Parts: sequence; structure tokens; C-alpha cells
Amino acid sequence: MKILSVVGARPNFMKIAPLVAAIAEHNKASSSQQIQHVLVHSGQHYDPTLSGRFFDELGIPSPDHHLDVGSGSHAYQVGQTMIEFEPVLLQERPDWVVVVGDVNAACACALTAKKHEFKVAHIESGLRSKDWAMPEEINRVVTDRLSDLLFTTCQFANANLAKEGTESDRVVMVGNIMIDTLESQRAMAELRIPADIIIANRQGSLPALNAHEIIDSGFGVLTLHRPSNVDEIEILTQNIQLMLELSERLPIIFPVHPRTAGRLKEFGLWDQLGNSERILIVEPLGYLDLLALTMNAKLVMTDSGGIQEECCVVGTPCLTLRANTERPATLIEHGGTNYLVGTNAAAVRSAFTNALAAARVPARPPLWDGQTARRILTRLLV
Repeated sequence: MKILSVVGARPNFMKIAPLVAAIAEHNKASSSQQIQHVLVHSGQHYDPTLSGRFFDELGIPSPDHHLDVGSGSHAYQVGQTMIEFEPVLLQERPDWVVVVGDVNAACACALTAKKHEFKVAHIESGLRSKDWAMPEEINRVVTDRLSDLLFTTCQFANANLAKEGTESDRVVMVGNIMIDTLESQRAMAELRIPADIIIANRQGSLPALNAHEIIDSGFGVLTLHRPSNVDEIEILTQNIQLMLELSERLPIIFPVHPRTAGRLKEFGLWDQLGNSERILIVEPLGYLDLLALTMNAKLVMTDSGGIQEECCVVGTPCLTLRANTERPATLIEHGGTNYLVGTNAAAVRSAFTNALAAARVPARPPLWDGQTARRILTRLLV
């Protein structure tokens, strides 16, 4: 059997690593049913800080094909990925094309594969934010509609697919593959010291600071990258002013995404943050460093999807700075650690206070047990 899997951006790397490991484990144990795995990287995250570092840390082999799509509008990335992926697909002719998550590469490669009548499996199917302003929501719906097998993380995803009329025999709840990565890397992350992570990843052009002293009594973590939070000067300014206010109560470590860094500089906010000793700017972090911070933080504030899930499993209170989430299994009201607060200042302040006072209680939805990749592979082999 030949399985071709596609990755395009940072969240994909953490989701494909367990499948890579499961295939290697299978091939080692089976002499009769070997699997050829072909890895395709679209190049949507072309920055080595956001790409090569994750491959190295997670033990992912070098891609067999690199499409070098790079940056651009959503239409450009989808179109260019289809153009570059088609000859690779026709050359490799796999039994299964596996796409993961909600990035442009998943949608583009699923569409290309189905045009040529190849079977498609989608890992992380059925997630819905109901927010059509999010390009990721369009990618999710289109990819699910095209896929032959839809691997879901939770009952909420199953229910979404059922409402959309998806045939039940195409849907398989397997759990959350990103938690496979978390469990395999947790011990390594525990060895990392947060203050040392700050020092090692602090830009040389920023003022020096005593990280050990600043975060000695605890810290928060902030990630911010979605266009709705960073692309408009009024919104980003409000967000940063709110974070500066909250940082007086708890120092905040801020790994700055390249997109966000560009906007901060464009809007004249970079120097104010760079000179702060309460918001500690660092470069984009590798998986182990960010996981170490998440595991040790008093709380995390984010507009990311996967971090909501990681916080849930390690027990860190999470404030999701969005009006919606496609990951309801992580929410406080469903037994998780996630407060869905949007960016309303009063709501964020209230949730911040509640999160600081909350007990640290890990929550693990069904099948988030570190064995998801094996369940996926078992079904692909049928």
C-alpha cells in the first residue's frame, strides 16, 4: 500500500508526526503488508523557524516532494498548490491521499485528488466554527465534503457531520492526533526551563532582561496571529494595550508570529512591546519550547486552535481570544479548561481573573489517549 500525506503549516507537522511513527512501527512489525509513505510539503510555511525546526524536533523525515508554494493570498496558495501537486499525485499514484487540519493545502490537495479519482482521508474532520469569515472554515467544509474517510476528534465533530448529511460509514471517531504528539514529547518538554527558553529565543536587538527574576512567581503565554486580531491597526492596538494592562498582574511571554511582528512594526507598536519587561517578546518557538511554556504557565491566551486542545490535556487555563471555537470539547462548560472570551476587554479581564484563581485540572476527552495514529492506520489498511 502507498499512502501519500500532505502537510502545509505548523499545526500539520504536529499532526503528521504520529502517523509517520505509526507507519514505521507497522512496517517493522509486518513483513507481509509493507506501507510506502510519501510525504508532500506544500511550503505554505516557508520560514525555517516555522517549518524545518518542527521537522527536526518531531522526527519527521525530509519531505519526498516540496511544492515551494510560499506566501500569497488564499486564492494564490490554493491555486498554486493544485498546480504543483497534480504532477506529484500522478507520478506517485497512491492508494490514499491523507490531508490534515484546515490549511489551504488540505483543501487544494483534496480537490486535486478527487478530480483524478484518488481516495482522500481527512484527519481532524467535522470541526466547525460556524464563522464563514474564517478561511479555515471554508477549507474544513470543502475538504470534508470531498473526503472518502473522515477521521474525527470528538462527538461534537460527529454531530456536525451528521447535520450536514455525511454518511455515517464515512465517519470514524479516532481521537485527537495532536495529543499523540503531546504525549510522546511531554517528558522532553518537562526538562526545559521557561526562563532559559526566553533567553535563548530573545532577539538580540531587544533590550536584555533578567528572565529568571521576572517570571519567578509565574507567567502567562500569549499567541496572536489571526487576521481578525492583527490586521487592523485599531484592533491590534486595543489588543496590545489590554495585554500591557494584564501583564501588570502577570508577566506574559509572547512568541511573535512573523505575520504579527510585521503588523506590530507597521503600526508602530513594536518598540513599546520590545521595551516592556512585563510582556517578554521572543522569536517563534519550536514545538518543545512552546509545549514547555504551556505546561508551566498559569494561563495561556491565544487565537490558535491546537493550543486550546493542548491546554485542556495538560490542565492549563486557556483564554481563547476569538468569538467562536471549532473545538468545543475544550470549553469549561464541557469539562475542559478553555474560556471563550473574544476580545472584549471586560470579558477578557473577567476570564483572566477567574483563570488565575482556577485549580489546574487536566481534562481528557474520549480517545485523546495518544493512540489516535494507530487507529487511523488500522482503518486505512482495511
